[in-house]
Amino acid sequence: LTVACVTTTNGPDTGVDLKKAEETHIQLALNYLRKQEKELARHHLNKALALNKNAAGAYNGLALLYQMEQQPEEAEKNFRRALSSDPSLSAARNNYSAFLFREKRYLEARKQLLVVAEDFNYARRDVALLNLARTELKLGNDDEAIVRLKQTLGLNYRVPLAHLELTDLYLKRGEYTFAKHHFDQYDKQVRQKSARSLLLGIRLEKTFGNKDNISSYALALKNLYPYSAEYLEYKKMGN
Repeated sequence: LTVACVTTTNGPDTGVDLKKAEETHIQLALNYLRKQEKELARHHLNKALALNKNAAGAYNGLALLYQMEQQPEEAEKNFRRALSSDPSLSAARNNYSAFLFREKRYLEARKQLLVVAEDFNYARRDVALLNLARTELKLGNDDEAIVRLKQTLGLNYRVPLAHLELTDLYLKRGEYTFAKHHFDQYDKQVRQKSARSLLLGIRLEKTFGNKDNISSYALALKNLYPYSAEYLEYKKMGN
């Protein structure tokens, strides 16, 4: 792929061209990371840092690269560098929170996500709010999780996992009508259901006595996920 040219003149557009080249290298690197082409990604991230040693987006990319390479210490170091260079870079902060979540450092993840959730210009704020809701669930804050899930759907109603989490929460609370509403929304948006969703569907339909739907979900669970923990749990439920 061809990157933007970088002018070597001292004209007034030099800074603009350098910034454009930096951003182009970072975007190329992120595209290569999505395709698991790590060395090409590394090449472009280093190019970006050669143009600007404080390029926050490049440090974010390096953090993702090191995460991919199972080097958590280097990943965290670069996430911190990214946020030190640009504390307003919500993409890096959201990625850092996801890293902390995977490391089971939920309180730290929550702290980062609360900052991202307040960035109303962040294009993926719905994702950050969903991540915040899931973190609250890990911390046992169910009421706060519901608030964040509703905010997620307020921004983007087509977030299947938000509907599924609300299904689970309302089902546990005995609020079956709300649970059914969100499960139906999940059902419309996802073609192949997860083992978790099928088990939730079975539990939900049991409350309404809908034997046809129970049989349908049970058959799908058996055929698609015969060795899953969910199928074992279903067999223990009794019919």
